[in-house]
Amino acid sequence: MTSDPELREFLMSRRAAIDPTSVGLPPSPTQRRGRGLRREEVAALAGVSVAYYARLEQGRIGNVSDQVLNAVENALRLDDLEREHLRALVDPCTSRTRRGRPAKTPVRAALRALIDRMDPIPVILQGPRLDVLASNRAARILLTDFDARPIADRNIARWLFLDPQTRTRYPQWEQVAAPTVAALRANRDPRAPDEALERLVEELSAASAEFARYWADYRLFQHEHGTKQMFHEAVGLMTLNYETLSVPGSDGQFLSTYTADAGSPSDEKLRLLLSWEATSPNPARTAPLRRRSTGRS
Repeated sequence: MTSDPELREFLMSRRAAIDPTSVGLPPSPTQRRGRGLRREEVAALAGVSVAYYARLEQGRIGNVSDQVLNAVENALRLDDLEREHLRALVDPCTSRTRRGRPAKTPVRAALRALIDRMDPIPVILQGPRLDVLASNRAARILLTDFDARPIADRNIARWLFLDPQTRTRYPQWEQVAAPTVAALRANRDPRAPDEALERLVEELSAASAEFARYWADYRLFQHEHGTKQMFHEAVGLMTLNYETLSVPGSDGQFLSTYTADAGSPSDEKLRLLLSWEATSPNPARTAPLRRRSTGRS
């Protein structure tokens, strides 16, 4: 294995995220230069030499045994997604079977029809770069009218970080934005080049200091299910459940659905919003995203 900056960045980010006191370490007699665990502390927790762990973090180790990897994963408290990512980084053989993602992801006509027929349940179809590939009427009302935006702007990350209206739509904006960046991180395969994703990351890192900070945290996240608070000016605050459904044989496409608990105030508000918008023009069609200017206005 040659020196691998991706592996080094990942391992450093994971040990930086661990509070030394949480693993039973006493207060350090000397001031720590950075957050989290030192290399020698990770090595001690994993039961390997400091020199060996240093070479591993620098990507200068050949084959690594499962026993050592398990020990390092446990020391760094990696979850299943992080363990899978680490093993992809340390195993060069895995890169030979991988191929880059296509620049454009086609959507099956039958899948588009299914999404439309799921209305009044809000549904959006996303690709692995979080591009919004399709949405139904209910989703366009609840979130934003992605169809009204230029194709290049139909992306959840672009929308969250470049459109200030999302901070109103999501009262707990940070709790939505951070996992979104972590999902992009998880979908980025360092062994399979994806020029479109790299361009997206570069653009958003330059346009948003918050995106750049979240990206540097190197967190990984996979959308599954949960709740989100959403605000719509027509009905107020709602607590909605989201479910994520992977589409087999689609190069990473997935459906996101939004519902409210039956009989809850949020359910009543969502029904009211969608029924009102079904018979009234939408007064809040969203304009295309405006890039932040780097010059004076």
